[in-house]
Amino acid sequence: MTPVASPVKDATRSLLLRRSTSRALPAQRTGSPMPNAQYPIIMARTPTLNFDRGTLILHPPPRGKGWMDYATWDDRVEKFRIPAIRYRSLVEALQAEDVNFIDEAKQFYPIDLVPSLEMEPYPHQTEALAAWKLAGRQGVVVLPTAAGKTYLAQMAMQSTPRTTLIVVPTLDLMHQWYAHLVAAFPDAEVGLLGGGSRDRTAILVATYDSAAIHAETLGNQYALIVFDECHHLPTDFNRVIAEYAIAPYRLGLSATPERTDGKHADLNILIGQEVYRKRAEDLAGKALAEHEIVQIKVKLSQLERERYNQLIQTRNDFLKQSRISLGSLQGWQMFVQMSARSQSGRRAMLAHREAKDIALGTDGKLRILVNLLAEHYPARILIFTADNATVYRISQELLIPAITHQTPVKERHEILTKFREGKYNTLVASHVLNEGVDVPAASVAIILSGTGSAREYIQRLGRVLRKGNIENKQAILYEVVAEDTSEEGTSARRRGGAGGAGGEKERKGNLHVVYGSGKERSLKAAEQLEINYSTGSSKSKIQNSDVTDRVTDASPKRGGDNSEETED
Repeated sequence: MTPVASPVKDATRSLLLRRSTSRALPAQRTGSPMPNAQYPIIMARTPTLNFDRGTLILHPPPRGKGWMDYATWDDRVEKFRIPAIRYRSLVEALQAEDVNFIDEAKQFYPIDLVPSLEMEPYPHQTEALAAWKLAGRQGVVVLPTAAGKTYLAQMAMQSTPRTTLIVVPTLDLMHQWYAHLVAAFPDAEVGLLGGGSRDRTAILVATYDSAAIHAETLGNQYALIVFDECHHLPTDFNRVIAEYAIAPYRLGLSATPERTDGKHADLNILIGQEVYRKRAEDLAGKALAEHEIVQIKVKLSQLERERYNQLIQTRNDFLKQSRISLGSLQGWQMFVQMSARSQSGRRAMLAHREAKDIALGTDGKLRILVNLLAEHYPARILIFTADNATVYRISQELLIPAITHQTPVKERHEILTKFREGKYNTLVASHVLNEGVDVPAASVAIILSGTGSAREYIQRLGRVLRKGNIENKQAILYEVVAEDTSEEGTSARRRGGAGGAGGEKERKGNLHVVYGSGKERSLKAAEQLEINYSTGSSKSKIQNSDVTDRVTDASPKRGGDNSEETED
């Protein structure tokens, strides 16, 4: 039987044959002159770096060894290939060895960014920008919702005036960023990628989905990438946005970058290390409104309590019999699996869900809600629940406008507009108001139910922290919890993860938490540093304009944030 030839092996064998033949040429061994007709003179070519669909190709191989740490031989093209994300490290390695090469990979370029308005940035914005630049213009900044992350990104763009890609998780945020950037830089080209738009502009705002789909073509177009709500980046689908990009400058923004799957650690590679962090309580009374958090515990009615205890007993009997503990994710996964294998398991799961519904939707919560609405009328109030059924129940019984994921886009826009204008004083929603919404007029938030996620808790609090044009704004977050139910544990998890223990003051009875009362921090190390960072080297010999063009620092003088931060 005749063996089938391997194309990869044949190509490699051919390459080795050509190399051995060239080494055997008499003129190469002896240095004797070669007749042009028989042995044409081959001049050494300058190594060239090219971008190829999310990767880099370096050919012919340059001298030195530093670049070898990033390169892998590709038999398909008989050239060395490097991951696009290693572009900056590769260029710096070649520069360090004084290697002359041609950079045809990058298509980004300097742009003129002249802001139309200038205001004084908040101290934390100045500190965050300085820390980011000190880290080589790569890294993650963690700031609470409404702390001015959008304007911080604008400051970063002004101090790094190159083509820029901004990636956001939702269409609402995409349009908010677009509106902000058009207003900030009226003379710049600002475009959209997502929601039917496919612009190719010097400044591009894209959704994570669209940017991931087009990552292979976007990868060499932008010098700076801003990842808004960067905790969305480390998913298997989204991470290619960073991996296929050669952008030497990267800024990640989030209020809660931590992920339950632990993949937030990948942000160190995809964007850079965390360079700056502030909590809501650190900024209360300054960039954010003064605020207090009040927890109200509600007792179940006698009938609700009896039914709740009965259901929990049914569930717990099954868990004990099956030796399952719900204290971990693995325990919950096992409960789900076992509930599908027997009638008793199914009854236990149904009992668990019904008990949860009783705790989330007890009539006592609605009575508390009515009292709070009357107490704070006519303040702008946002009501949050964990499920759509409760949203519609509140909307129908109290005649309050409701927004869910089922609300049409135009209707949602109309409701939010009327809320901002004051025609509506109250809104009720499940999860959709957690993200992509700018409602600075809201001063009261009421959480009737929610998950144990600290991220959800922080983003709901953030809905009322924007100061807007309101002087001495005092925001209040009410957390209404069913007493002696699983909701108490859920509440403890989300508040514990939010890290609010530092400034807590407890009253007797219901928990009462007040933030922002601590002394102002005096240490602002990052603010004291004068930074003029460049990846360039005085010894570099790169042909074409290079990645290391010196970055000129502008002095932005504007505070605030016209965008909405979103967390998932």
